[in-house]
Amino acid sequence: MQLYNTLSAEERAQLIDEAGKERLTLSFYAYAKIEDPKKFRDELFIAWNALDALGRIYVATEGINAQMSVPADQFEAFRDTLEVYDFMKGIRLNVAVEQDNHSFLKLTIKVRNKIVADGLNDDTFDVTNKGVHLKAQEFNDMLDDPNTIVVDFRNHYESEVGHFEGAITPDVENFRESLPIINDQLQDFKEDKNLLMYCTGGIRCEKASAYFKHQGFKNVYQLEGGIIEYTRQIKEEGIKSKFIGKNFVFDHRLGERITDDIISQCHQCGKPCDNHTNCANDACHLLFIQCDDCKAAMENCCSTECLETIHLPLEEQVAQRKGLQVGNKVFRKGKSDALKFKHSGDLSTQPLAQATTKPETKDIRQKIKVKKTLIGKAEHYYSKSKIAQFLIENKELSVGDKVLISGPTTGDQEITITQIHVNGGPCETAKVGDQITFELPFRVRLSDKLYKIVQA
Repeated sequence: MQLYNTLSAEERAQLIDEAGKERLTLSFYAYAKIEDPKKFRDELFIAWNALDALGRIYVATEGINAQMSVPADQFEAFRDTLEVYDFMKGIRLNVAVEQDNHSFLKLTIKVRNKIVADGLNDDTFDVTNKGVHLKAQEFNDMLDDPNTIVVDFRNHYESEVGHFEGAITPDVENFRESLPIINDQLQDFKEDKNLLMYCTGGIRCEKASAYFKHQGFKNVYQLEGGIIEYTRQIKEEGIKSKFIGKNFVFDHRLGERITDDIISQCHQCGKPCDNHTNCANDACHLLFIQCDDCKAAMENCCSTECLETIHLPLEEQVAQRKGLQVGNKVFRKGKSDALKFKHSGDLSTQPLAQATTKPETKDIRQKIKVKKTLIGKAEHYYSKSKIAQFLIENKELSVGDKVLISGPTTGDQEITITQIHVNGGPCETAKVGDQITFELPFRVRLSDKLYKIVQA
């Protein structure tokens, strides 16, 4: 039985678009003793794949941590798959504030040592002795108490675009780095201060609150359900938000807006901005904040070096990515000397601007906003003559057809075919198996696909 994905992200996105059904983005977690995580993983994959549920899920002997996209009309059926397991009966599902049908495009369930990498030895303290859970209004009330210290247990790239008023925001790359830093910083406040903590969905605080109680902190509290559940409650109950800005999320959206306040800057020009992107250079893939102007000027790259790299022949780019040392640099989370306006650590909640329009649609949606049919693939680009070569693998291509050339580096480029050459000579219609060439003002790469646009 198939227990893995067979479709690419783009193919899955196109199927979702053609189905025309609304989907729900949600997350949940549960700490529980799981004897056989691999068997548990396989059972979940079979059940969720049948429902067209997608997402990124980690399972371990200590429980499950899931961020998912589920068809709205299969929501109850999905919940039923959880109720099969005693430890997930009645589990809270954190439904996202902003919905996007393409938030997740694959079903990935991985067996890990832990569902959150916390670096702790769980045998040394009682992980069930957790802090007091607070609902949104209770959390707000405690924030107003001058005897309260509030700590953000997320990473620097998350807190930079949004956080609670007055929060300590550690300048850390991951959760396990923040625990000893906060413990050392707050040693003098164990007895008499309220330690109030929060994270995205609550899972990091489940472990952190138990750890800090073990460290001797007397009054430990945590935001129930994290920022996601807090936002749902303040919207439903008309409570004032004390969270300012945007909540970073780990899917294609990279964030959902909580308030209209923009508290961060484009890392390249300093303009008020809170839209994250990943560097287009596959050997870098740095996560950083980039405004629309810099996105256009830098072609989604974080530096001039990366911009130069993406215009090299694909073979050269692949060669530069080889080696363990190079590979370890990929998917860095936003720290680079090239980012002149990067801020982290001691952050302000003073707004720099107000969001006035809906955030720009993510790249994956750009790929599917037109109806198209795959007809071929790129084979070569002759730089001096600016001639592109493609192989026709499906259907036909004629002069006058509108086409979309798409790839991870090239992006999405629409043109109208005005002339085709087959075997060196002009031709009105190219058929399956033909090797064709035509002029293009931009470079194509071997990863690029050629689509015929059938409906705008």
